[in-house]
Amino acid sequence: MSRYDAMFKRLEEKGEGAFVPFIMLSDPSPAEAVEIISTVVEAGADAVELGVPFSDPVADGPAIQTAHVRALDGGATVQQALDQVRELRQRFPELPIGMLIYANVAYVRGLDRFYPDFHSAGADSILLPDVPVRESQPFTEAATAAGVDPIYIAPAKASRETLEGVAANSRGYIYAISRDGVTGAEKEATVDGLREVVDNINSFGGAPVLLGFGISRPEHVRDAIAAGASGAITGSAISNIIAKYTEHTHPNPGRVTDMDGLKAELSDYVRAMKQATVKA
Repeated sequence: MSRYDAMFKRLEEKGEGAFVPFIMLSDPSPAEAVEIISTVVEAGADAVELGVPFSDPVADGPAIQTAHVRALDGGATVQQALDQVRELRQRFPELPIGMLIYANVAYVRGLDRFYPDFHSAGADSILLPDVPVRESQPFTEAATAAGVDPIYIAPAKASRETLEGVAANSRGYIYAISRDGVTGAEKEATVDGLREVVDNINSFGGAPVLLGFGISRPEHVRDAIAAGASGAITGSAISNIIAKYTEHTHPNPGRVTDMDGLKAELSDYVRAMKQATVKA
């Protein structure tokens, strides 16, 4: 049984959904990122989605774009990302670890090396946000061959054909977006049509659905669960908390100025968001 399967089974038995924070690796440095990620796991996150810094993050809004910049200004590399995943896997053997990585990183490394490298480091899944499911075949094949779950996005108001492709090609979970556009806490999630999306995906036997984009408050998580999603992913709100405790002036490296304060606020936030996954 995969780590995702085990997580969803455990949560179903407990009457809970999954809360999955997104955090940028190497933000603002590798050591600080590992400490930040460990904090959210210890506070109750069910899984994590980890970003690999990239210079042109087209799917991301301002908060996560800034996280990319902070990490890159600190000299972030793909090898550093692999090292951080490896350390987190050693710390949390049963934790589902998902990756969000732009396709150019995969192309530069080569698919025959990219997926095995992240698998051996300890990653369970990889989502390439700029690869639509209609272009997914080589990525799905390479991921599956390496033992990595490929994840695809079910866009808001997606066609039946797209949802069928997402359901057929995604393993581990399906990333359903709550609204069109880029990531961000500034625009709130909407559950309009989500029930239909979830039902349509499930009609094809798809993996559990996690709702993302615009999830920033506990009520957003409750709405996602009520609409039939198996959990929720939040990133921008967490990036904003990290930024609050980080000193950074581009293009210079940043640093966390109050790690204790950051960990305390992050822990409180994660606990509140996780509590909202408890099904009524």
